[in-house]
Amino acid sequence: MPLPERVTVVGGGLAGTEAAWQLARHGVPVLLYEMRPGACSPAHSTGDLAELVCSNSFKGTDPSSATGTLKNELTALCSVVLEVARRTAVPAGAALAVNREAFSATLTKLLEAHPLIEIIREEVTRLPEGRVIIATGPLTSPAMEEALSDLVGPDRLAFYDAVAPIVDAATTDRSITFAASRYGKGGGADYLNCPLDPNQYAAFVAELVDARTVRVHDFEGADLFQACQPIEEVARSGLNALRYGALKPVGLIDPRTGKRPWAVVQLRPENAEGTAYNLVGFQTNLTFGEQRRVFGMIPGLTAAEFLRYGVMHRNTFIEAPVLLDRTLALRHAPKVRMAGQVTGTEGYLEAAASGLLAALNTVADLTGAPPVVLPPATALGALIAYATDSATTGYQPMHVNWGLVPPLVPSVRGKRNRYAAYAERAALNLAAWTSAHPLLDEYREGASR
Repeated sequence: MPLPERVTVVGGGLAGTEAAWQLARHGVPVLLYEMRPGACSPAHSTGDLAELVCSNSFKGTDPSSATGTLKNELTALCSVVLEVARRTAVPAGAALAVNREAFSATLTKLLEAHPLIEIIREEVTRLPEGRVIIATGPLTSPAMEEALSDLVGPDRLAFYDAVAPIVDAATTDRSITFAASRYGKGGGADYLNCPLDPNQYAAFVAELVDARTVRVHDFEGADLFQACQPIEEVARSGLNALRYGALKPVGLIDPRTGKRPWAVVQLRPENAEGTAYNLVGFQTNLTFGEQRRVFGMIPGLTAAEFLRYGVMHRNTFIEAPVLLDRTLALRHAPKVRMAGQVTGTEGYLEAAASGLLAALNTVADLTGAPPVVLPPATALGALIAYATDSATTGYQPMHVNWGLVPPLVPSVRGKRNRYAAYAERAALNLAAWTSAHPLLDEYREGASR
């Protein structure tokens, strides 16, 4: 029998989709509000749930990395977003990348078919009554942003992000580009690589830093998330900044020369057919005309057709350490939980993971089960601990990384060995914790049926 109290989820992105699914899997009726397709953000183009508006990559799968460990933790917690990502994966070396259309369409069909989930296609402009999970994402609508401001205070929302352009694979010059993954990882040849020699690189950087950009409004310019800086901003920090960043040539050999290039632009497939490629790390605020001109200087892309240009858009996040407890509930309004990138959990799976935890903690409230607060030695537990620690100052959006977890005692020398030890400790902590939590035992039994 369904639990009598219905929960409202606001936002049908990655976090909201995951939250709605987890609630329904526990027998909790859900009202899921999604404003698209009637109203769209500047970056969205479809009405599908969990639409990916930036990269199609869910990052690396190395089990000793923090991102690989997060995937293992979400597998143990039965994440539907991760399950569908794997089901719709495209080749991407050592990363998990998806066919974005198939990914979103599959999740949409799953939720539409669930008898306990009612999807309402309209914009929410004020806080719903009762138990609520707010997962409006980094592109929260102006009306909902005003409602959030009233809820959490007017000084809690500010940063912006950029998305990378996509080119038509058939229009790239294969006599110049070469297919390879760094160090031959994954499929070994999942990326297209555009090699640059020193002169080509210097000329590209010079034009990039002088190119015209879209004007950034004053309210957008205060807090730019470091990991998502536009490529032209990175280039302005020094001539070699890109060679040590998005254009680093390590682990790649140009078959034409038998040597490592001076710099490399990598293109990642957007779909299984390999007909469209994303310029990795090329989030940008250049005008469309300047993107065509400057990115056309990249060897192999001289005649490339751009299927989508990069765009800059405003994002919203709350000051989570001040506002949220470890269950992602607002401290001053505990029936309201926040999830996704609006909390500052930066990254696709990080957003979905916070939606999962917000949902499980709501179920815990309804059933009297203990809170679902993962150990800080786990990748996800460390991320949520950071995002909800009132001692965290100067809060900025954060993705999972081993810098958030408690140090090893005794310490382990060597990065590879240390990361492997972090991953092993995380797995042991998660296994022990989940086996002792009654709600998760019940959930795994239900999920396996």
